[in-house]
Amino acid sequence: MEPSAMDRIATRLSTVEGLYFPSSFLGTSPSSRAADGPSHAHTPPSPPRRKEELRSLLARDAPLFLERYGSSLCADELAAFDALSPDYEVDWHLRRLRAAAAGEPRPAWQVRNRRRAYLDRLVRQGDYFSEEAMREREPYLHHEYLGRFQDPLGRAMARPGERWSDTLMRRAEEAVIVEKIRGEQIRRGVHPSEWVGGGGADEAMQEEEEEEEEEEEEEDDVMKEKQAEVEKATEVVANGDAPKESNNVGGSQAGTFKQTLSSEEMQDQLEQFTYLMQERFLSGQDTEHMDYSQIDNDEVLDDHWSREANYDAEEKYFEED
Repeated sequence: MEPSAMDRIATRLSTVEGLYFPSSFLGTSPSSRAADGPSHAHTPPSPPRRKEELRSLLARDAPLFLERYGSSLCADELAAFDALSPDYEVDWHLRRLRAAAAGEPRPAWQVRNRRRAYLDRLVRQGDYFSEEAMREREPYLHHEYLGRFQDPLGRAMARPGERWSDTLMRRAEEAVIVEKIRGEQIRRGVHPSEWVGGGGADEAMQEEEEEEEEEEEEEDDVMKEKQAEVEKATEVVANGDAPKESNNVGGSQAGTFKQTLSSEEMQDQLEQFTYLMQERFLSGQDTEHMDYSQIDNDEVLDDHWSREANYDAEEKYFEED
């Protein structure tokens, strides 16, 4: 490649904001480190330094340069690399970049690899695949795998140290989720006796009464115990018998819920649910929560598999040694 072309490319890219710079790329010049001070790793390099480092990388490793910055090059700048096209890697990157510029779809394997790399990042760094977060995104699916085996009142109970306003907010959010689950059950023709929270008017009234009792309990612990005893006695007298245990897991009430799965079985259910949610993410069904175009076009995610390959090679080396 002509030196003038390399200078032209490095000069223009040095003015592009938000360009990717790995940590090793930032620390290659001791003089620059001294000039930038101890916080240089936390601030982007100056344009002159960017040009210097970009020019150096372009002259030293053209395939790596194309891998990192090829998507930021225009057609004329890519044409300058044709002189290096006998190199297999350079030629491969040029064909890939020109196909993307022409609007050709990315290979399915590349899209899935980048989504898998991003998924691994989500698992390590966030709570996107925590049970609660997945339940918010897919309440009915969570109910089928886990919710129908869990005590429904456990989510409405006040939590230690929680402010009353936070409890009310959480209950309001829970009511929205329950409504979504019930709406899906109705759409699928589920019998009312199996609706989440119970399907009868008496059960709905009992839920309201229990919520009122919980509010009173939160305000006054002493009144809570006395009032609970009075209401329980009144209920027994009115019914002429003690409350019977319900066999309906979805509509179980306080004191009548019976765990039907062991902790090991519940863990297995959670793993199945998580696997299904991760497959939904990989197949592109999380468009409401994720910008797939940004993920699919992020070439930095390819570095994930380079690190994985290096790690596997090291493991194999030490095993053989």
